Amino acid sequence: MEWLTIILSVFALGFMFWFFSTNKKSLEVGQSAPDFKLVDQHGKIHTLADFHGKWLALYFYPKDDTPGCTKQACAFRDDLHKLTDLGVEVVGVSVDNTNSHAHFAKKYHLQFPLLADTQAEVAMRYHSLINLGLIKFARRNTFLIDPQGNIARIYLSASTARNSNEVITDLKHLQTI
Repeated sequence: MEWLTIILSVFALGFMFWFFSTNKKSLEVGQSAPDFKLVDQHGKIHTLADFHGKWLALYFYPKDDTPGCTKQACAFRDDLHKLTDLGVEVVGVSVDNTNSHAHFAKKYHLQFPLLADTQAEVAMRYHSLINLGLIKFARRNTFLIDPQGNIARIYLSASTARNSNEVITDLKHLQTI
Protein backbone atom coordinates (compact mmCIF):
# COMPACT_ATOMS: atom_id res chain seq x y z
CA MET A 1 0.00 0.00 0.00
CA GLU A 2 2.90 2.36 0.77
CA TRP A 3 4.31 1.90 -2.76
CA LEU A 4 0.94 2.70 -4.29
CA THR A 5 0.81 5.96 -2.32
CA ILE A 6 4.31 6.88 -3.50
CA ILE A 7 3.49 6.07 -7.12
CA LEU A 8 0.26 8.08 -7.00
CA SER A 9 2.08 11.00 -5.37
CA VAL A 10 4.76 11.00 -8.06
CA PHE A 11 2.09 10.83 -10.75
CA ALA A 12 0.16 13.71 -9.15
CA LEU A 13 3.30 15.85 -8.90
CA GLY A 14 4.16 15.09 -12.51
CA PHE A 15 0.67 16.04 -13.62
CA MET A 16 0.82 19.27 -11.59
CA PHE A 17 4.21 20.09 -13.15
CA TRP A 18 2.83 19.52 -16.63
CA PHE A 19 -0.42 21.39 -15.96
CA PHE A 20 1.15 24.51 -14.43
CA SER A 21 4.10 24.65 -16.80
CA THR A 22 2.18 24.17 -20.05
CA ASN A 23 1.90 27.52 -21.74
CA LYS A 24 -0.01 27.60 -25.01
CA LYS A 25 0.93 31.21 -25.73
CA SER A 26 4.24 32.16 -27.20
CA LEU A 27 6.01 35.13 -28.65
CA GLU A 28 6.62 35.28 -32.38
CA VAL A 29 9.54 36.24 -34.57
CA GLY A 30 9.09 39.80 -35.82
CA GLN A 31 7.11 41.13 -32.89
CA SER A 32 8.46 43.69 -30.44
CA ALA A 33 10.34 42.15 -27.54
CA PRO A 34 8.64 42.73 -24.19
CA ASP A 35 10.27 45.46 -22.14
CA PHE A 36 12.08 44.70 -18.90
CA LYS A 37 13.73 46.54 -16.04
CA LEU A 38 15.84 44.26 -13.84
CA VAL A 39 18.91 44.44 -11.62
CA ASP A 40 22.08 42.46 -12.39
CA GLN A 41 24.62 40.80 -10.10
CA HIS A 42 26.41 44.14 -9.60
CA GLY A 43 23.28 46.10 -8.66
CA LYS A 44 23.03 47.79 -12.07
CA ILE A 45 19.57 48.23 -13.59
CA HIS A 46 19.12 47.05 -17.18
CA THR A 47 16.20 47.75 -19.53
CA LEU A 48 15.46 46.63 -23.05
CA ALA A 49 16.05 50.24 -24.20
CA ASP A 50 19.68 49.97 -23.01
CA PHE A 51 20.29 47.60 -25.90
CA HIS A 52 18.63 49.68 -28.62
CA GLY A 53 20.87 49.70 -31.68
CA LYS A 54 22.53 46.42 -30.66
CA TRP A 55 21.75 42.76 -31.00
CA LEU A 56 20.76 41.07 -27.73
CA ALA A 57 20.86 37.39 -26.81
CA LEU A 58 18.46 37.29 -23.85
CA TYR A 59 18.54 33.83 -22.36
CA PHE A 60 16.33 32.53 -19.58
CA TYR A 61 17.58 29.70 -17.40
CA PRO A 62 16.11 27.82 -14.42
CA LYS A 63 18.65 28.09 -11.59
CA ASP A 64 22.14 29.39 -10.82
CA ASP A 65 24.91 26.85 -10.28
CA THR A 66 23.03 23.78 -11.52
CA PRO A 67 24.68 21.49 -14.10
CA GLY A 68 22.68 22.49 -17.18
CA CYS A 69 22.60 26.19 -16.34
CA THR A 70 26.32 26.18 -15.66
CA LYS A 71 27.00 24.45 -18.97
CA GLN A 72 24.92 26.98 -20.88
CA ALA A 73 26.39 30.01 -19.07
CA CYS A 74 29.95 28.77 -19.59
CA ALA A 75 29.27 28.19 -23.30
CA PHE A 76 28.11 31.80 -23.62
CA ARG A 77 31.18 32.86 -21.60
CA ASP A 78 33.54 30.88 -23.84
CA ASP A 79 31.92 32.29 -26.99
CA LEU A 80 31.58 35.84 -25.68
CA HIS A 81 34.36 37.24 -27.91
CA LYS A 82 32.75 35.72 -31.01
CA LEU A 83 29.38 37.11 -29.97
CA THR A 84 30.65 40.61 -29.19
CA ASP A 85 32.58 40.64 -32.47
CA LEU A 86 29.19 40.11 -34.15
CA GLY A 87 27.72 42.99 -32.13
CA VAL A 88 25.72 40.85 -29.70
CA GLU A 89 25.25 41.56 -26.02
CA VAL A 90 24.54 38.50 -23.86
CA VAL A 91 22.23 38.71 -20.85
CA GLY A 92 21.03 35.85 -18.66
CA VAL A 93 17.77 35.95 -16.68
CA SER A 94 16.49 33.72 -13.89
CA VAL A 95 14.28 34.12 -10.85
CA ASP A 96 17.30 33.82 -8.54
CA ASN A 97 18.32 36.92 -6.56
CA THR A 98 21.31 39.19 -7.14
CA ASN A 99 23.40 37.52 -4.42
CA SER A 100 22.95 34.13 -6.06
CA HIS A 101 23.81 35.67 -9.45
CA ALA A 102 26.93 37.36 -8.02
CA HIS A 103 28.19 34.07 -6.57
CA PHE A 104 27.43 32.19 -9.81
CA ALA A 105 29.11 34.83 -11.99
CA LYS A 106 32.19 34.98 -9.79
CA LYS A 107 32.55 31.21 -9.52
CA TYR A 108 32.44 30.72 -13.31
CA HIS A 109 33.98 34.05 -14.42
CA LEU A 110 30.84 35.16 -16.26
CA GLN A 111 31.47 38.58 -17.78
CA PHE A 112 27.91 39.39 -18.82
CA PRO A 113 24.87 40.55 -16.83
CA LEU A 114 22.73 38.04 -14.98
CA LEU A 115 19.40 39.69 -14.27
CA ALA A 116 17.37 38.90 -11.15
CA ASP A 117 13.72 38.40 -12.09
CA THR A 118 12.74 37.60 -8.49
CA GLN A 119 9.06 38.40 -9.11
CA ALA A 120 9.08 36.24 -12.29
CA GLU A 121 7.33 39.03 -14.21
CA VAL A 122 9.78 39.21 -17.11
CA ALA A 123 9.90 35.43 -17.51
CA MET A 124 6.10 35.50 -17.62
CA ARG A 125 6.06 38.26 -20.31
CA TYR A 126 8.47 36.19 -22.39
CA HIS A 127 6.30 33.08 -21.87
CA SER A 128 9.30 31.50 -20.19
CA LEU A 129 7.92 30.82 -16.73
CA ILE A 130 7.20 27.52 -15.09
CA ASN A 131 4.81 28.22 -12.24
CA LEU A 132 4.16 25.39 -9.79
CA GLY A 133 2.33 27.58 -7.33
CA LEU A 134 4.85 28.24 -4.60
CA ILE A 135 7.78 27.33 -6.82
CA LYS A 136 8.60 29.34 -9.93
CA PHE A 137 11.52 29.15 -12.29
CA ALA A 138 12.38 30.16 -15.82
CA ARG A 139 12.20 27.89 -18.82
CA ARG A 140 15.43 27.49 -20.77
CA ASN A 141 14.45 29.77 -23.66
CA THR A 142 16.60 32.23 -25.57
CA PHE A 143 15.49 35.25 -27.57
CA LEU A 144 17.71 36.89 -30.16
CA ILE A 145 16.53 40.49 -30.32
CA ASP A 146 17.50 42.75 -33.22
CA PRO A 147 18.82 46.32 -32.90
CA GLN A 148 15.29 47.73 -33.31
CA GLY A 149 13.98 45.69 -30.36
CA ASN A 150 12.17 43.01 -32.37
CA ILE A 151 12.48 39.28 -31.83
CA ALA A 152 14.64 37.84 -34.61
CA ARG A 153 14.93 34.22 -33.37
CA ILE A 154 13.42 32.14 -30.59
CA TYR A 155 15.09 29.06 -29.11
CA LEU A 156 12.56 27.14 -27.03
CA SER A 157 13.99 24.57 -24.64
CA ALA A 158 17.43 25.74 -25.73
CA SER A 159 20.26 23.25 -25.74
CA THR A 160 22.74 23.93 -22.95
CA ALA A 161 25.63 22.82 -25.15
CA ARG A 162 24.58 24.29 -28.52
CA ASN A 163 22.61 27.45 -27.72
CA SER A 164 25.55 29.85 -27.96
CA ASN A 165 26.68 28.38 -31.29
CA GLU A 166 23.10 28.46 -32.62
CA VAL A 167 22.93 32.18 -31.83
CA ILE A 168 26.28 32.78 -33.59
CA THR A 169 25.25 30.81 -36.68
CA ASP A 170 21.83 32.46 -36.93
CA LEU A 171 23.23 35.92 -36.36
CA LYS A 172 25.80 35.50 -39.14
CA HIS A 173 22.93 34.54 -41.45
CA LEU A 174 20.69 37.41 -40.28
CA GLN A 175 23.44 39.96 -40.77
CA THR A 176 23.89 38.92 -44.42
CA ILE A 177 20.21 39.35 -45.27
